[in-house]
Amino acid sequence: MPFEFEYSPAPEARTVVDIKPSYGLFVNGEFVDGNGRSFKTVSPSTEEVLAEIAEADEADVDAAVKAARRAYTRVWSKMSGAERGKYLFRIARILQERAREFAVLESIDNGKPIKESRDVDVPLAAAHFFYYAGWADKLEYAGLGPAPQPLGVAGQVIPWNFPLLMLAWKIAPALACGNTVVLKPAETTPLTALLFAEVCQQADLPPGVVNIVTGAGETGRAVVGHPDVDKVAFTGSTEVGKAIARTVAGSRKKVTLELGGKGANIVFDDAPVDQAVEGIVNGIFFNQGHVCCAGSRLLVQESVADDVLTRLKRRMSTLRVGDPLDKNTDVGAINSAEQLAKIRELSEIGEADGAGRWSVECELPSTGYWFAPTIFTGVTQAHRIAREEIFGPVLSVITFRTPKEAVEKANNTPFGLSAGVWSDKGSRILWTASQLRAGVVWSNTFNKFDPASPFGGYKESGYGREGGRHGLEAYLR
Repeated sequence: MPFEFEYSPAPEARTVVDIKPSYGLFVNGEFVDGNGRSFKTVSPSTEEVLAEIAEADEADVDAAVKAARRAYTRVWSKMSGAERGKYLFRIARILQERAREFAVLESIDNGKPIKESRDVDVPLAAAHFFYYAGWADKLEYAGLGPAPQPLGVAGQVIPWNFPLLMLAWKIAPALACGNTVVLKPAETTPLTALLFAEVCQQADLPPGVVNIVTGAGETGRAVVGHPDVDKVAFTGSTEVGKAIARTVAGSRKKVTLELGGKGANIVFDDAPVDQAVEGIVNGIFFNQGHVCCAGSRLLVQESVADDVLTRLKRRMSTLRVGDPLDKNTDVGAINSAEQLAKIRELSEIGEADGAGRWSVECELPSTGYWFAPTIFTGVTQAHRIAREEIFGPVLSVITFRTPKEAVEKANNTPFGLSAGVWSDKGSRILWTASQLRAGVVWSNTFNKFDPASPFGGYKESGYGREGGRHGLEAYLR
């Protein structure tokens, strides 16, 4: 008989975070009121209103850009790289010191499990500031030409799936290179960005070096389209990325876009199956599938498909779905009602198209936005669920016979952000990786990130790289 045990919740304390009733904009080193309009940020796990957030309009964005320009001209660009690095080191250490506070706030506002916020998002965010702090006085050794110079003011727009980590990916290299920043966080997850503004104050960062303007699409368009912004960095949907590219076309602005994905996780017949199953689960169910580089297409060799699927379903049945603040939770809440509706719609289309649907049997909370981990079998390249980004805990399973067929199916997508290859043969891994049109290819693992490693995509997954030495190039002339 299997060992029986009772589940005991282990919730993290919300009391470590002081969520204010309302938040203004962070401009020129201070929190200021916007021009009157505001919106609510809601906890996706409970639908509780957390705070009232100021919505920046064009005048607010203009004030932030002007503050960033003054700071760039008078202070930040004139400062030595070593001095700039000291500020980045200071920010990194404060993030580490306040890690628990950031992790709890991220899980409350975003819906992701606390163990992911605690063990992945916050440590990686701090690591990016440490890494780029080290580059600040060594830019001439980055291989980008003699005496590289900063661009000026960077306008940055980040998504809701990794709010703090995407902030670090954007802000750390920009500051290290001598630029100043106007950043717009996603409207559903603004709280850790606003807490980061407090970190900037705590670190005595000169006023105007980092400015944070909250709002939705109109605010983002104002940042991207502002005539005094020299660099645009965006992470988010392909649709919005295309609109940004059209907006900045013909201008002098430098642009990096990190967009959607439909990553293939390829399992060959000689793969270590249990290890591969763990990688499959991590690839698609980490952060509720809210990952641009998620392994949302499982390509498994026919001869081992039945075995892989049997073990995968058994492993999925152990996933615990529920309270993001419970340290035992594996899969948290879907970020918003809108995203949940999209996941449901595409899943229903998958069923209507004839794919076989299997979902984990679990009791979902009665309030909040939830979706049980799901896999679809019998999927072909023609299915919409195999071609469109679902951005949720939904996996499409496709079989193949030969390595050549696996590569053809993996590349048969408008996206090209990531892929995984599972095999015991190093030569097979190297050959497959060399054929894949993906910005990142993992071998016998998935979702491994490091500040020193560049990240970015091909085709409709965007252009430019973030992270590593390559991430400096986008912020230097």
